[in-house]
Amino acid sequence: MKTKEDVLKTISEDEQMMRILKAAKSVQLPDWWICAGFVRSKIWDSLHGYFHRTEIPDVDVVYYDTSNIDEAYEKGIEEKLREVLPGIPWSVKNEARMHIINNIPPYTSTEDAISKFPETATGLGIKLDEQEKLILSAPHGLDDVLNMEIRPSPHTKASKELTMIYEERILTKDWPAIWPRVKVFH
Repeated sequence: MKTKEDVLKTISEDEQMMRILKAAKSVQLPDWWICAGFVRSKIWDSLHGYFHRTEIPDVDVVYYDTSNIDEAYEKGIEEKLREVLPGIPWSVKNEARMHIINNIPPYTSTEDAISKFPETATGLGIKLDEQEKLILSAPHGLDDVLNMEIRPSPHTKASKELTMIYEERILTKDWPAIWPRVKVFH
């Protein structure tokens, strides 16, 4: 796997990922994406030659809607998704409110929020367009995830507090224990 096209082909051939993407699309959220580990882990599983997908703790569905930032609405969407596709650990977040939780300036879109994830290799999103074609968002490019390198995003490096969060995530996630070829940069 070396290119964006390779990533898209790998995801398109994963029946479970495609079912999950279709379920997420079915709830018709504005500016929606499935992001983070859902994409990154699939890439690293493939690069490690794993025949079975590593367990993902959650499927992060993110969207952007300034007209309703009620967390209860997000929980309702999670319930709808569980009805559409049970057994998936759905996590739905409206990025129009997450700046409040993260104590930072507001995001301007879902892709803006994805660009500010702690690690460049996690700052990835995937969705289906109206014709069911896969769309990949990689605000920091694909080099780090394809080279199995974990680095802080530029947003993370700009703040001592965010750098500490990055370092804590490195310890708690322990990605090299799951994917031994992954290299961590501090």
